[in-house]
Amino acid sequence: MSAATPPLKLLLIVPHPDDEVYGASGTLMTHLAAGEPCGLVTLTRGEAGRTLGLCDTPQELARMREVELAAALEVIGLTRPEALQRGSVFEHHHFPDKALKDQPLETLIEVAREAMTRLRPEIVLSFPPNGSNGHPDHVTTHRAVKAAWDGLPAGERPRLWYYASDAAPENEELRAIWLPPNTRRDVSALISRKLQAIACHRTQALSTVDFIRKFPERITEETFYEVGLN
Repeated sequence: MSAATPPLKLLLIVPHPDDEVYGASGTLMTHLAAGEPCGLVTLTRGEAGRTLGLCDTPQELARMREVELAAALEVIGLTRPEALQRGSVFEHHHFPDKALKDQPLETLIEVAREAMTRLRPEIVLSFPPNGSNGHPDHVTTHRAVKAAWDGLPAGERPRLWYYASDAAPENEELRAIWLPPNTRRDVSALISRKLQAIACHRTQALSTVDFIRKFPERITEETFYEVGLN
């Protein structure tokens, strides 16, 4: 990104294709509609997830999930020409799915740090300390993003948001480090497009059902925890 290119409004750094869509797609749509560039960095191709019988090998699943993600981002508007012309960006890394914890943490920290310094977002969004659901890739991504953010000079740090839910986790260990939301976005006017974007991730149909069953309110209201917000 050149010095003449405006900084991003919102940058998501997440491990998997589909991590962008459930809790933040409405917020992304809102900023993009206002002409505010946004960005997404995914760390894996999601090749270790469920196949639901749609494909046979991890390699096929990775290719399928890349196609699904491209379709979802087109619905959201992140990869449309007008958004890209304003400076929006999507970047995909190929770290192994469900094995981020086995990667050198400093390598992941550098990916997050480089994205923050080059793209200059006003807000960075990632997973909270408990990974929302304890998923090791979510937790590792949180550790990398938080360490990268901590390592920036205080005057150069973006605002740091985490996905957050009003419902405390049932698991005692996850509940002990749960952060309730302190920031809310009403995205009810965008519900049709949000559901369409979610539906692009066909291989994640069971995750979609689980999310809507557990957190139906987060389809119309996206909730976050902002670090340092009183």
